[in-house]
Amino acid sequence: MARLSPDEAAALLERFQRHLRERRLPITRQRMAVADEMFRAPDHPSVDEIKRRLRAAGEPVGTATLYRTLDALVRGGLVLEHDFGEGFKRYEPLSSSSAHDHLLCERCGRVIEFANDRLERMLRMTADEQHFLYRRHRVEVHGTCAECRGRDLESLTGGRPRR
Repeated sequence: MARLSPDEAAALLERFQRHLRERRLPITRQRMAVADEMFRAPDHPSVDEIKRRLRAAGEPVGTATLYRTLDALVRGGLVLEHDFGEGFKRYEPLSSSSAHDHLLCERCGRVIEFANDRLERMLRMTADEQHFLYRRHRVEVHGTCAECRGRDLESLTGGRPRR
């Protein structure tokens, strides 16, 4: 995932504060720390990963607060919640950048974002052919990333370059 620019992250943080105020919810240091960490994340972190990062930064946040804050971010339309079939959810800030889909490595858990104009056109054409009003889609491709495949190749060749 492309990291949000500092301006995008600040704008989302401001929108989150407004979301909390409109619902008469307290704007606490812990909630803002969770939101800030989420908007600065270079990846699609899980709850455990967010909690680990916050602790490492000296900002311990309770599990209930973390879940409630992520739920508020999702309900506020600021963060997307993904279930990639790993037994836990991952989160991603909703940026103003174009739509994208995901490649998911089944070995290391890496999530790679991609966008493809041809795929977008094909999905819209397919919906049109079926007289279906297209609104949105989600594509998840499960497989093995290049890094894990490279490690497999190294183990087969004993670390020697392939000829």
